Amino acid sequence: MPGNKQEPERTLITSAGRGRTLDADERNKRYLITMGLRTAFFVAFFFVPGWWKIACLLTAALLPAIAVLLANAADNRPPPVVSRQDDDGRVALPGAPVIEGTVEEPE
Repeated sequence: MPGNKQEPERTLITSAGRGRTLDADERNKRYLITMGLRTAFFVAFFFVPGWWKIACLLTAALLPAIAVLLANAADNRPPPVVSRQDDDGRVALPGAPVIEGTVEEPE
Protein backbone atom coordinates (compact mmCIF):
# COMPACT_ATOMS: atom_id res chain seq x y z
CA MET A 1 0.00 0.00 0.00
CA PRO A 2 1.42 3.39 -0.91
CA GLY A 3 0.20 5.06 2.28
CA ASN A 4 2.19 2.73 4.58
CA LYS A 5 5.52 3.25 2.83
CA GLN A 6 8.16 4.51 5.27
CA GLU A 7 10.20 7.44 4.12
CA PRO A 8 14.00 7.02 4.30
CA GLU A 9 16.00 9.15 6.74
CA ARG A 10 16.95 12.44 5.12
CA THR A 11 20.40 13.93 5.47
CA LEU A 12 20.85 17.67 5.28
CA ILE A 13 24.01 18.92 3.64
CA THR A 14 24.25 21.55 6.38
CA SER A 15 24.59 18.82 8.99
CA ALA A 16 27.64 17.33 7.26
CA GLY A 17 30.96 17.57 9.07
CA ARG A 18 33.83 19.72 7.97
CA GLY A 19 36.04 18.58 5.15
CA ARG A 20 39.34 16.93 6.01
CA THR A 21 41.41 19.67 4.41
CA LEU A 22 39.67 22.45 6.32
CA ASP A 23 39.89 20.48 9.55
CA ALA A 24 43.60 19.75 9.07
CA ASP A 25 44.31 23.40 8.22
CA GLU A 26 42.60 24.59 11.40
CA ARG A 27 44.47 22.03 13.54
CA ASN A 28 47.80 23.02 11.99
CA LYS A 29 47.04 26.68 12.63
CA ARG A 30 46.27 26.04 16.33
CA TYR A 31 49.43 23.95 16.70
CA LEU A 32 51.66 26.57 15.04
CA ILE A 33 50.22 29.38 17.18
CA THR A 34 50.89 27.40 20.35
CA MET A 35 54.43 26.53 19.25
CA GLY A 36 55.02 30.20 18.42
CA LEU A 37 54.01 31.08 21.97
CA ARG A 38 56.39 28.41 23.26
CA THR A 39 59.24 29.97 21.30
CA ALA A 40 58.32 33.38 22.69
CA PHE A 41 58.52 32.02 26.25
CA PHE A 42 61.97 30.53 25.55
CA VAL A 43 63.17 33.87 24.21
CA ALA A 44 61.58 35.73 27.16
CA PHE A 45 63.57 33.49 29.51
CA PHE A 46 66.75 35.36 28.52
CA PHE A 47 65.26 38.79 29.17
CA VAL A 48 63.13 38.50 32.31
CA PRO A 49 64.52 38.69 35.86
CA GLY A 50 64.08 36.50 38.93
CA TRP A 51 61.23 34.05 39.31
CA TRP A 52 59.82 35.03 35.90
CA LYS A 53 62.57 32.84 34.40
CA ILE A 54 61.10 29.79 36.12
CA ALA A 55 57.58 30.74 34.98
CA CYS A 56 58.77 31.08 31.37
CA LEU A 57 60.54 27.71 31.44
CA LEU A 58 57.57 25.93 33.01
CA THR A 59 55.17 27.44 30.50
CA ALA A 60 57.46 26.55 27.61
CA ALA A 61 57.70 22.99 28.95
CA LEU A 62 53.91 22.57 29.28
CA LEU A 63 52.91 24.17 25.99
CA PRO A 64 53.73 21.13 23.77
CA ALA A 65 51.15 19.04 25.65
CA ILE A 66 48.60 21.84 25.36
CA ALA A 67 49.44 22.24 21.65
CA VAL A 68 48.81 18.57 20.96
CA LEU A 69 45.52 18.64 22.87
CA LEU A 70 44.34 21.70 20.94
CA ALA A 71 45.51 20.29 17.61
CA ASN A 72 43.63 17.04 18.19
CA ALA A 73 40.46 18.70 19.47
CA ALA A 74 37.49 17.68 17.35
CA ASP A 75 34.72 19.96 16.20
CA ASN A 76 31.94 19.07 18.65
CA ARG A 77 29.40 21.64 17.53
CA PRO A 78 25.93 20.14 17.10
CA PRO A 79 24.42 20.11 13.62
CA PRO A 80 21.92 22.86 12.83
CA VAL A 81 18.41 22.35 14.07
CA VAL A 82 15.73 22.04 11.42
CA SER A 83 12.76 23.95 12.70
CA ARG A 84 10.03 23.57 10.09
CA GLN A 85 8.76 21.70 7.05
CA ASP A 86 7.49 23.09 3.78
CA ASP A 87 4.08 22.37 2.19
CA ASP A 88 5.24 19.05 0.72
CA GLY A 89 6.39 17.76 4.12
CA ARG A 90 10.06 18.17 3.23
CA VAL A 91 12.49 19.63 5.71
CA ALA A 92 12.97 23.36 5.26
CA LEU A 93 15.92 25.32 6.57
CA PRO A 94 15.51 28.80 8.03
CA GLY A 95 15.53 31.53 5.42
CA ALA A 96 18.61 33.59 4.70
CA PRO A 97 18.88 37.11 3.33
CA VAL A 98 18.86 37.29 -0.46
CA ILE A 99 21.69 39.22 -2.06
CA GLU A 100 20.68 40.53 -5.44
CA GLY A 101 23.15 41.12 -8.23
CA THR A 102 24.04 40.28 -11.78
CA VAL A 103 26.39 37.78 -13.37
CA GLU A 104 28.88 39.24 -15.78
CA GLU A 105 30.38 36.87 -18.32
CA PRO A 106 33.93 37.53 -19.57
CA GLU A 107 34.09 38.36 -23.26
